[in-house]
Formats: sequence, C-alpha cells, structure tokens
Amino acid sequence: MTPQGPLLRVEGQPVALPCSVTDYEGPSEQDFDWLVVDDTNPIQVISTFDGLFTNSGLKERVANGDIRIERLADNKVELRIREIKMADSGIYRCTTPSTDTQVVGDYFADVKVRVIPDSLILEPRTPVPIIPEGGSVGLFCNATWNHTQGTYLSVTWSARKGTSTLEDLLTYGPDGDVLVTDAAAQRYTSGGLRLDLQHRGSYGLVLSGARPTDEGVYVCTAREWAKEPGGGWYKLQQKRMDFGHVSVTPTAQSLNVSLQGSTTLTMGDTLTLSCLVKADDYSSLGLDVWLRGDSRDLAHMDRNGVLADISGTDPTPITKAAGLKRISEGEFRLDVPAVEMSDSGLYSCHIRAWMRNAAQGWYHVAEATSNRVEVLVTHLETSFSVAFSALATPRLPGDPTELECRVTNVTHLRNSRFAVSWHHRPTSAHPVTAAPSSFMVGSLDYNGALQPGPRHRRRLDAGLVTMTHEEPLTFKLRLLHTGESDVGEYTCSVSTWSPSRSGRWEAGVDYQTPAFKVAFTTKGPSLSVVARRVREVTASGATFEMSCQVMAENLRSPAYSVLIHSQAEVGGTPRRLVSLSPEAVMRVEDWSEPGRQDSVVLLRTGPNEFSFRLQGVQVSDRGFYSCEVSAWTKQPGETDWSKVVHGVSNKIQISYEHKGPSFGISISSDTTSLYPWETAKMECTMSVSGTPPNPDDMVFEVHWYLTRLRGSNSPVLLATMDRHGLVRKSPRNDSSAVSLERSGPRSITLSVHSTQDSDTGEYHCTATPWMRSLTTGSWSQAPALTSTRVFLNVKFALWDSMRLPLLYGVCAAAVMGVVSLLLGLICTRCCCRNTTYTPRPRTKLMELEMD
Repeated sequence: MTPQGPLLRVEGQPVALPCSVTDYEGPSEQDFDWLVVDDTNPIQVISTFDGLFTNSGLKERVANGDIRIERLADNKVELRIREIKMADSGIYRCTTPSTDTQVVGDYFADVKVRVIPDSLILEPRTPVPIIPEGGSVGLFCNATWNHTQGTYLSVTWSARKGTSTLEDLLTYGPDGDVLVTDAAAQRYTSGGLRLDLQHRGSYGLVLSGARPTDEGVYVCTAREWAKEPGGGWYKLQQKRMDFGHVSVTPTAQSLNVSLQGSTTLTMGDTLTLSCLVKADDYSSLGLDVWLRGDSRDLAHMDRNGVLADISGTDPTPITKAAGLKRISEGEFRLDVPAVEMSDSGLYSCHIRAWMRNAAQGWYHVAEATSNRVEVLVTHLETSFSVAFSALATPRLPGDPTELECRVTNVTHLRNSRFAVSWHHRPTSAHPVTAAPSSFMVGSLDYNGALQPGPRHRRRLDAGLVTMTHEEPLTFKLRLLHTGESDVGEYTCSVSTWSPSRSGRWEAGVDYQTPAFKVAFTTKGPSLSVVARRVREVTASGATFEMSCQVMAENLRSPAYSVLIHSQAEVGGTPRRLVSLSPEAVMRVEDWSEPGRQDSVVLLRTGPNEFSFRLQGVQVSDRGFYSCEVSAWTKQPGETDWSKVVHGVSNKIQISYEHKGPSFGISISSDTTSLYPWETAKMECTMSVSGTPPNPDDMVFEVHWYLTRLRGSNSPVLLATMDRHGLVRKSPRNDSSAVSLERSGPRSITLSVHSTQDSDTGEYHCTATPWMRSLTTGSWSQAPALTSTRVFLNVKFALWDSMRLPLLYGVCAAAVMGVVSLLLGLICTRCCCRNTTYTPRPRTKLMELEMD
C-alpha cells in the first residue's frame, strides 16, 4: 500500500514514499522492492532483500545515501530521496514477494510522483533598526513562486526576543486564512500587530504602538504547499529570512521635563511658571501634568486636557485659585493670581506619560519630575490715616445729624479696597450704671454693598439713615431725624480688603477712630402728670372716675401711653389695672374680677388728657389710684415706637364707709370620730347681722378645705359651690367621695362618703358674700369669711379587719387536717399492706389451767 497519487514535489527537496503490506502469511518481517515504471522497461531502485537489486544508473545515489530505504516496521518501509531531481519524476512501484500458501490480492502498489522546479524566491525590505516607544515599523517580505504548477504559498512571521527561542507570531495561507498564535493574539486583537497585503507578492508585518517588549529579531518564513489527493496539505519546501534586530527606545529615556518662571514676587502679584516637556514621538503621548508646591499638588491636567478638581484632597486657597493650561505642544503654564506669603516655597512639575492601546485604552509608559524652582513672596502692608468729624449736630430731637470719616495718607494700596462700619454706644440714662454695649449701625463692604445693623435695619431701608461712599475715600453717616435713642458715642472703623486666589476677599489693616459724642444742645425732654378726681364714691355700687392731665416739654409730636395703678395702702404692692397704648388701644391688665371685665374704662378725652372710670365700686376696690404716662416718638418710616420719657401722677384715694350688713360663719359636724366606710357630714352656716338685704339680693360662694396635719397652712380644696349654685369637685386619689348640698337658706352641708384613713384631718369652709345693688342692679363682693376648723378622726377597726382573715384561716386549717387524715388512711390500706402468706404455727396455746 502506497500513498494515493499523483504526488507533487519540488526539485531539491527531500521526498519520502511509504509502503506497507497487510493480511499476509509467513514470517512477520516482509521484504520490499522499489522500481520506477515507465513505458519501456522498469528501473530497479532499491530492495530490502537483494543488495544487487539497484539499477546501475542509480547505484552511486544509493551508495552516497541520496536514495535509501528505511524499515519502519516488519510490514512497512519508506523510500527516501534526499534531494529529488526533475528526472526522478515517474511512477514508483512498491512490490513484496508472496509468502502466502496461495495467491490472494495484489503484491505491488504504484504511486505517481511529479517533480517541479524550485521557483520560490524571498527578497526582504530592510526596516528601520531603531524606533521610539509608541512608534510604528513595517517589516515586508517579498515572496514569488510559479503558482501555475498548482502549488500554494504561506508566510509565517516569527520573533526571537532576547535569549528565547524563535516564536511564531502569525501565519498567512496556504488557504488564505490568517492564523495568530497565543503569544501574539492580544497584540493582534488590539491592532498593535497586523498583516499588510496591499501589494501582490508582498507580505508585511506592521507593528503599531511599539513597546520595549517588542524588541527582538524578526524572521519571515515562506512555505510552498501542495494539496494531496486526500484533501490534506503537504509542505513542499520552506525558506526563511532574518530581518535583523529591531530596537525600541523606551519613552522614559527620551522624556525630559524642565520648569521655568519668575522667582521673586510681591504679595498680590501673579505667579507664572512654565513646564516644558520633550520626548521622542511626542505626538503619540498622552500626558498627565501636575504642578506641585512644597509637596502638595496645586493643579492637575489629565491627558485629555481636562483640569482635575483637587480642592477636595487639599482645600487650601492656592489649590482653588491655581490655573493650569496648555500653551503649545510640550509647554504648560501655571498661573496663581494674588500670591500670598504662604505661597513661598519650592515648585516642581511632574509628568506621567501614557500610550494609547486600541483594545485596552491608555497604558502608563513613563514618569519624570522637573527641577525645583524656589519662589519668594515679599509683603508691603497698606498704611493710611482716618479723620473723623461732624458736619451737622442736632439741637432738638428730630434734627438731622451728619458724620464724616475721611481716609488720608494711603500707601501701598495696590488692588486693595476700603470698607467702613459705623458703631453706636447709647448714653446711659443712669450714670451709676454701667454704660451699655456698642452695636453696629451699618457697614459698607469692599464692593460698596450696605449691610444694615439689626437696630437700624428699618430706618436704613426707609432712607431715614443713609451711609454713602464719596470719592476720594470719604464715608458719611446721615441721621435724618435724630431721636433720644440716637444720642451717644459714634465710632468709625475703616479696614482694607484684598482679593485672594480663591476669589474671596481677605481682611487686612483695620483702623478705628476715637469716639465722637452726639447729644442735643438744648435741655432734654420732660413730662409731668397730674391726676384729679371727677366722681366721688360714697357707697358700694357707685362709679369712680378720675382724669390724668399730661404736660410735656421739648417733645415734638409725641404719643402717650397710660397705665392705671392701684394700691391697697401707700407703699403697698401696686396692681396694674388697665392700660392705653400709643395707638389708643385699651388693654385690661391684672383685672380678673369675675363678671366685672367691663367695669373698667380708660379713654383719651383730649390731646393731653385721659379719663379712667371704675363702675360698680365694691369694698375690695378701696385704695389709692394713680396714672403712669410715657411719651413715645416714631421716626418717619419706622413702625416701632421709641420711649422718650415717662412720669407718674399723684394718687387719688377711694375711701368710703361701708354701711351694709355684717356677716359671720360657723361650722358644725355630726361626729368627730367614725369608722372606715361610714359617712361624715359637716355643715357650714352663714349669719347676717344688721339690716339684712332681700334674700334674693344676697348669695354666698362657699369653698370646703381639708388640712391633714394639725396646724398646717397647706389646705387641700375639696369642693366649691359658686354663687350660682354650681358645684365643682377637686380631683381625688382616695376611694372616698364628697358631695355638697344646700341644707338651708344660708347653710351648705359637706358629706364625706365611705371614709378612709386619708380623710382624717381638719376641715373648714370659706364663704364670700355677694350683694346686688338696689339702684344699679350690679353685684358687689364682700370680703371672704373663714370658719374655724373641725377635726375628723377615722378610727382603725381592729376586730373588723381581723375577723374575716381569722375565719378564713381556721376553715383552711380544718380542711387541711381532714384531707391529711384521709390521705394517711388510704396509704396504710393500699400502699403499706403485707400481701405475703404467713402460716399459722401448729403449736396451740396451752390453757391457763395447766400452768
């Protein structure tokens, strides 16, 4: 059995023709003969059995080993030709002698071999031996062959890197496909390694984005192939060509960074530093640029030209103000406006270089840091003087006031600005007391914006107080209407503000002028009040009326507020009854008499006169009454009143003899000692002496109290019956209950139901008489009456408290005794009985007579 022909081979290439035999008898090792069969006589080539089998024309080739036969197995050999020639074309027959007992099948096999001339030629194109990192290089292998013979070509690119062996990268052909090895798959997928077939017969390998790992010796191998009758490929020959060593220069070797710029600056100047970057194949690099000062990052520009926000990691003002921009290819500029003293230090430029990879994006290739530049910032402080003066002072309240603050002798101002603030310290009304604290009227900032103080906000908004900035460097404060609250000391504070890198303004020098006192040149305002009686009170139920006359000096259009006071006696605690606001709004103050809310009236009867009226005067209203008047002014445009001065009038007394009946009160109890859960009753009786009024015109308001400790002054209110007969009980935590009932025309009974130990104590009642006037029909209240105290004792019933527990204990003990007896009897009968049989003894008792 031989290969299926015809077989195509190239001249000068080795050829191997196998031959095998199967299904034979005899010895296991078979002999083979090879012949070349043509149209005339066959030519004997070589035999495994007969050494003289070879044709004379082939003996020399057999002798020198160009043609030989090699046994592969007992039944298989291979004819090998070291370098086949064109004349070797023909039909090769392999025969084997028969060792079978009978002839079965064929004992020879033929294969046709066609030899074609060697037409494969390789011509290299010498590449650039040295390329920068990230650069590109093309390796071109020109291969030609006579494709009319029916052969095919494949080209394989290989590389030898360092001391490693030759490693295949990619192969084109022979069927037109590209085969990429695992070693080059990633670079081929990313586009860094590709095959260039733009020209016929030219097979190029293009390296893009070269890396230092791409450095090595590149080899092109061309192979000629023939397609076997079975469909497989047979390599006819191959030729290899070395393209030499390709070197890749790393970017780190060519990257050079330097920093240049001014080194000595004055505060407020702009710091400018230039970072110069040089590198081979600069256009293929992506650069991250950092400008650093004293080991902190000031600005960062990424490879896309976008400034990164580094204020979060280093929130110093310089990082927020520093600006970095690209001026030209390889030049970056850092600008820091308005430098400060803290900006002095060493600055440097740090570069991180990147290369682009089509599949993986950017990858890091190198880093470099420039030389360090020392920057020195000096400071020239602004100096100036301030002159404070008054352009207008007030004579009387309401006159205008104008103050001026002028800045002079200014040096080293540069781009700084001035700001001013005005402060006021009011004059203390009492020299012995400490002076009040100062507060701000308002301020003008460095932009001329007005910032009003809390006390003058409304007047500033209304234009009644103005603050202006006039050139050259003059600030003015104007009060259109000066009031009593505006009197005091004024100061002017001038400060300088300079712009910082972050866009903010920072304070510099601050100068405060000495205080200037503003006061009225005329005598201050004064106020006096005179009270006089208009209606006299002679009996309860009458109406009391008095007037208050106000006399004021050195006041312009004041408004008055009035407050009526009452005192039970001279020097006693005053009581505020009713008031009238500057807007003439009446308000009831401490007047809380039930049913008498409309009994007090205060109104204005003239420009400087007020009238107070008290209707239905009662005995409790007797005392001394006076008027307290305050003068108020309001500046134009303001909504709040300012108090200027106040005065108190003389006292008017309500004093009349009470001619009504007199009252008494007594208390009685049905018992003073009782047991728990019983009911106690106590009666409070009111008596009337003198001329008693009609029963319908007299009622009483009764309150019941309990004092648990004898002699204590902390009674607890139990219940109340008002003059209308309405009963109100106070909340109680006890289990007992109380009730009130009218037991007579002037008697009220308190019942304590289901008494407990907590009900022990002293009980008393109070009564307030109310009488109706026959003339006016109004009710008047008489002084309250308090009874004596009655002690109620709730006994502790020992037998009653112990009776039921003892009964329950005896019953329980008897039941437990009976149960114990029953249990013992059951146990002896059932559990402790002897069930074993004991025989009775045969010996009988001897009768007593035998003894």
